[in-house]
Amino acid sequence: MSAETVSSSHVRERVHRRDGGRLRRLGRAAMFGPSRDGLPDAIEHLARAHRRHHPGASLDALRRAYDVAEQAHRGQMRKSGDPYITHPVAVTLILAQLGAGTTTLVASLLHDTVEDTDVTLEQVRRDFGEEVGHLVDGVTKLEKVDYGAAAESETFRKMLVAAGSDVRVLSIKLADRVHNMRTLGVMRPEKQKRIALVTRDVLIMLAERLGVQAVKTELEDLVFAILHPEEHARAARLVQEHGRMPDPLQPVAAAVSETLREAGIEATVRVRPRHLLSVHRASVRRGGLGPCDFGRLLIVVDEDADCYAALGELHTCFSPVVSEFKDFVAAPKFNLYQSLHTAVADREGRVAEVLVRSRRMHRVAEAGVIALGDPHRTVAEQPGPAGDDAERADPTRPGWLSRLLEWQAQAPDPDTFWAELRDDLRRTREITVFAEQPGLGALQLPSGAGCVDAAYARHGEDAHRCVGARVNGRLVTLGTVLRDGDTVRLLLAPEGASEPSGDWLDSAVTPAARIAIRRELAARRERTRQAVSPGAAVGDLPAGRPQGPPAARRPRPEHAVEIRDGHGGTPRLARCCTPIPPDTVTGFVVRGGTVAVHRADCPVAAGMAEGGRPAVAVAWRSSSSGCRVTLRAEALGRPRLLADLTDALADEGAAVVHADVEPPRQHRVRHTYTLVLPDATGLPRLMRAMRGVPGVYDVSRPLPAGAGRA
Repeated sequence: MSAETVSSSHVRERVHRRDGGRLRRLGRAAMFGPSRDGLPDAIEHLARAHRRHHPGASLDALRRAYDVAEQAHRGQMRKSGDPYITHPVAVTLILAQLGAGTTTLVASLLHDTVEDTDVTLEQVRRDFGEEVGHLVDGVTKLEKVDYGAAAESETFRKMLVAAGSDVRVLSIKLADRVHNMRTLGVMRPEKQKRIALVTRDVLIMLAERLGVQAVKTELEDLVFAILHPEEHARAARLVQEHGRMPDPLQPVAAAVSETLREAGIEATVRVRPRHLLSVHRASVRRGGLGPCDFGRLLIVVDEDADCYAALGELHTCFSPVVSEFKDFVAAPKFNLYQSLHTAVADREGRVAEVLVRSRRMHRVAEAGVIALGDPHRTVAEQPGPAGDDAERADPTRPGWLSRLLEWQAQAPDPDTFWAELRDDLRRTREITVFAEQPGLGALQLPSGAGCVDAAYARHGEDAHRCVGARVNGRLVTLGTVLRDGDTVRLLLAPEGASEPSGDWLDSAVTPAARIAIRRELAARRERTRQAVSPGAAVGDLPAGRPQGPPAARRPRPEHAVEIRDGHGGTPRLARCCTPIPPDTVTGFVVRGGTVAVHRADCPVAAGMAEGGRPAVAVAWRSSSSGCRVTLRAEALGRPRLLADLTDALADEGAAVVHADVEPPRQHRVRHTYTLVLPDATGLPRLMRAMRGVPGVYDVSRPLPAGAGRA
């Protein structure tokens, strides 16, 4: 069944009633009807559909699977009053019409046996093999008795994990939902709405990601009718009124067909009606629909190369609408979709949207991964020609599915998984970003992802240490949104020198990043709570937890300073002048009793002394501790200066905490970096490395312009 066949509401209902009657007859034939050549009458139509796509397929496994399913479900009835066996037969017919292989059809016939009958998974594996057993297990629901309210979300998690090794699990689930949505009218309105919402938020998005457009568009119309009945009825009326008049696209299609025939291009040209939700969206977007807006021309040619030949004839013999041209052949969508999109006007001024694709592209556009065959067969065994088809022969692990499997394992609870899944599936576009460093592969990220997302995709939990990024050679903030084709270098601080900020959640869009950040922030709060818990003795801490607060376990530069005059405050290195050994330092008591340690020549320290604050004697404990320092590089402006400077910093092990690049003045630029060094003795070597960068004529440790608060 074409997913874009447009019909009015009463026609759709009549079709469903006709299908329901046919399925009831099939159920009776299954129980009482004769068989011809060993094939039950109830699945002859299914076998014919299967043989259209796979002429040489053996039907023995289908017959055996049907016999098991019919016997297992015998006596069970659907809420509509039909024999239950009509449901797996209808689901399998949907898959057969889309071109699914024999293994998928066998599993589809058996998909409810383990869940609803006495047939066991071990029996399915023994009688039909491991592949069929894996598919049936993947779509079998978890029991509410065991999982309660989390049963639905955990069932989806289980299904997605199973799809990680065989994506055909999702194909069966989608076909199952199509038939359930077709027969949803027997349910209570509130249950219809609940199922429709899950279908909209998850199943339709999965169909889009898998490229199964025939399923996606039918599900969209079925959900549209339940969730927005008034808009659905209005769109149906528009289609019905349009159907009473001659279709203005037919003469355009005839002219296009004649043009291609004269050019020697073998092609099928037909008018492809919009489905109801598409009619509604177009009407809202355009503020109304013209006579040519209820459909598009679909041109199907024999070979991929003929697509561009047909496009050339269209743009030569008709007036092209340049703004409507999109090339999804040279740049396919991430769900394998390929077509040329354009729009042309004929001599009468009728504008027609046009899709141009080859027969192979059309098969994949309609059935997505289902059209790509069995992922466990070799490339040579796959149906269809070699070449481009061979490159896509294994659809088992699309990039988005691999990422989903990685983050779902970290989702702490079913609610988090369910919320993140729906949000992740809504992002139906992808970008590719490349690493600046050689040897690192490209990253596939959802559209809207930023540097934080790239960091967690590249480094996992090590991304907690990310302090900055360089995109296309320019230093940017971690909140910067990436674009397709960007080159990215992620800057990581040494272990323990940095940690994620709560602000990262505002820019992160991938579940992998959000889950990791939330988990780390929660762990940090727990560590802080344990450290400051009143009355907790060291012996009271839980077994296995490191004893003492994080500051005691992770030395900080401040611990290299000691207070000499017996003052009981805690030293803190001032960030205005960033003192390091062996600078001469002095201290002043600030709010909370903390002693702010400044360089002796710091203007802020001088201002405090002039204001009458008494100095506190401080000294360095050691000259080899880690330190925080601010450096300023003065240079002549040139291309790649920033890239070369940050390379020099990275080579010396310096972690960038903050960077500021002032606008060029008279071809001179000033870069100011706040850095964390693992060893203060490495500062002179770092400054020499920076001075060695071509164009840099001075590197210094800047002092604040004047006195202020510490």
